[in-house]
Amino acid sequence: MPAASSLQVLVVDDQMTIRSLVRSGLQQIGINNIEEAPDGEQGLRNLIARPAHLVITDFNMPKLDGLGLLRAIRAHPPLAKTAVIMLTGRADKELVQRAVQFGVNNYLVKPFTVATLKDKIEAVVGALT
Repeated sequence: MPAASSLQVLVVDDQMTIRSLVRSGLQQIGINNIEEAPDGEQGLRNLIARPAHLVITDFNMPKLDGLGLLRAIRAHPPLAKTAVIMLTGRADKELVQRAVQFGVNNYLVKPFTVATLKDKIEAVVGALT
């Protein structure tokens, strides 16, 4: 059981409001080691420079979308085991299937509640203490 306070999380979304909402939700469940990136390219650079336990990434972003980021993470051996939760406004089956095919750990549909965010994280990393 990981302690929420020890988790390092990277939030990748092109919308500052969504990054702020995710950050706020994470802080409410005790996760405070949070970095942010406005797109997949910057997210990948951040992750290579400072690996995280968990990446919460939007699907639809400029430069490098969430699936592209997921594929890059899985293809880079030092990062390949990083947990990834896909954040999307679209819960369509095709997107979810493609994300699963590329190794996503879970997905979260916008809008979300703090309780749902916590459930999705715990399903990936185990109960937060």
